[in-house]
Amino acid sequence: MYMKLIIIAIIIISIESKASDFILNDQCPPTFEKLTDGTCKLRTLYDFYDSPPQHGGVKVKLPLLHDRYTPEQIDLGRYLFFDPILSINKDMSCASCHQPDKGLSDGRKRSLGTVLGVKREELTRSTPTLWNVAFLKRFMWDGRADTLLSQAAIPLLSPLEMGNNRDGIINSVQSSTEYSRLFSLAYREQPNFENITSALVAFQSSLISFNSRYDRYAHGGEDALNKQEIRGYNAFRGFVARCSQCHVPPLFTDSELAVIGAPANDKEYVDDGAGALSDDVFLKGAFKVPTLRNISKTAPYFHSGQFNNLLDVVSFYNNTRGHKAPKGQELKLHWHIHMTDGPKLSKQNIDDIVAFLHSLEDEKNTPIIPQKLPSGLPLIPSLSSPIYQDHKKDNNK
Repeated sequence: MYMKLIIIAIIIISIESKASDFILNDQCPPTFEKLTDGTCKLRTLYDFYDSPPQHGGVKVKLPLLHDRYTPEQIDLGRYLFFDPILSINKDMSCASCHQPDKGLSDGRKRSLGTVLGVKREELTRSTPTLWNVAFLKRFMWDGRADTLLSQAAIPLLSPLEMGNNRDGIINSVQSSTEYSRLFSLAYREQPNFENITSALVAFQSSLISFNSRYDRYAHGGEDALNKQEIRGYNAFRGFVARCSQCHVPPLFTDSELAVIGAPANDKEYVDDGAGALSDDVFLKGAFKVPTLRNISKTAPYFHSGQFNNLLDVVSFYNNTRGHKAPKGQELKLHWHIHMTDGPKLSKQNIDDIVAFLHSLEDEKNTPIIPQKLPSGLPLIPSLSSPIYQDHKKDNNK
C-alpha cells in the first residue's frame, strides 16, 4: 500500500512538472507598465512632450497605442511567433523571416516562402523589420493592410508564405494540449483564429525600440552622439537632404506610401508596388516608407534588396531624380526626391548621415527565444540548415 502511494505521488509530481513546463509571464515587458485592469501600457520619455508626432523634432509625443494586452497574451504570442505549428508543413514560423539576431528581418534580399521539394522558393520582396510595428498605419510593402491584426493573417494564409488556412491553423493549435491550456489562461477560451492572431499582435506590439543613443540625445543627453553623428542628424533634417520629411522622428517613418524610382532587383524584376492593387497612377511603383530604427541591422535595403549598404542608399537619394527607375515604368515620383540637376549633398554630408543612422540602434528589448515550444515541434531551422543552403546554391548557379 505504501509503495502504491509513492508511485501515485511520483505520477502526480510528473504530471504537474510537465504542466509547468510552459508558464506564461505575468509581468509586462520592459518599458511597459501593468495597469489595474491587468493590461500593459507603454511608458517612454516621449510621453512628457506635447509636440504632435508629425512635428518631426526631437521632443515629440509618440502616437497612441490604442490596443493593450495582458502579459500572458504577449507571452503566449511569443511562443506562437517562434512555433512552426502555424505553417502548413509545420516547418516555418514567423521567426523564420523575422529573426531576432538580424534586426527582426532575415538578412536576405528577398524572403523565402513555403517549402517546394527540398528547398524554399524565393519571393519578390524583402522581410521588413518588426521594431515599433504597432505604431504603423500601413502594413506590408504595398500597404495592403491597415491594421496589425489584419496583417498578421496575411503571411499565415498566403500560399507563397506559410501556406495554411484558417481551419488548418485552428485545428493544429487546438490539438495541442499545452496551447489549449495556455489559451484558457490568457484568453479564457479555447484557441480560435481571432485569438491566435490577437496573441501574435500582442507579442509584436511589445517589440519596442526607443532607447538608442539618438533617443538619449533627444532627451537631453548632449554627449550621446559624437560630432559626426550630430552633423549627420542636422543634414538628415536639413532642407537639402529632407530625409526627415518621410522618415519622421521619433518613429523615423510616416508610414505612408512613396514613389522613389527604386531600381529593378538583381533579377531584373520590376515591382509595381501599391500600383498593382490600384488604378491610381500615383501609386505605381509606390512602397511603404520603412522605419529607420535599427536600420544598420537589416541590410540589404529597399523592397527587394536592391542596395547592400547604407552608403549606397543615401547616395541613391542624392543622385539625379529617377536615375535608377526601371525603363518604361512611368512613375509619379515623390516631390521630395531630388530634382533633375543632380547631387546636392557632399561626400562628407553622406558619410555623416550614414554615421547618424547607426545611432538609431537599440535592441535591448530583443525577444527571448523559447528553448522549447508548446506544440512539441522543434524550433525553426537556422539559415545554415540544408533547406536554406540548397536554395543558396541554386541562386549561385
